[in-house]
Amino acid sequence: MLETYTTIHSSRFAIEQGTRVLIQVPQEAAGRVMQAILAEERLNWGDYDQVAYTTRPGVQQFRARPQARNRATDWAVEVACVELQIFVPKQGPLLEPLLRAIYHAHPYEEPVIQLVPAARSLHRRGQDEANPNRFWNQEPADWVPTAHR
Repeated sequence: MLETYTTIHSSRFAIEQGTRVLIQVPQEAAGRVMQAILAEERLNWGDYDQVAYTTRPGVQQFRARPQARNRATDWAVEVACVELQIFVPKQGPLLEPLLRAIYHAHPYEEPVIQLVPAARSLHRRGQDEANPNRFWNQEPADWVPTAHR
């Protein structure tokens, strides 16, 4: 049975149900696919939006079968791809507009899209502001964007 995390209650954070969407796409098309995603979903995460993750390039493999648009191959071919990873607080038929946008922007006949039921935690604003581990309470680390220094 899928864990729904309904038994977790905290004054520090809230739990929200949704879907983790993973999209494998050639790196040069990743920007176009992300723009299509953002046209459908703001990708909100608490006080932030456009929250997404892109992996480093890896290798995707597949073999075209006779009914595919591409010429059938006897063995798997390889394509350098990245994976876009997002969370949306939606499930089921509410995902259809987002998936339609991804299909439209993706260069493949059969995009590799995984939909994983998921939950996320969201902070409760105004708590823990003085925590010495927060980046704003320290000298700026290299990873802190210039706009937030």
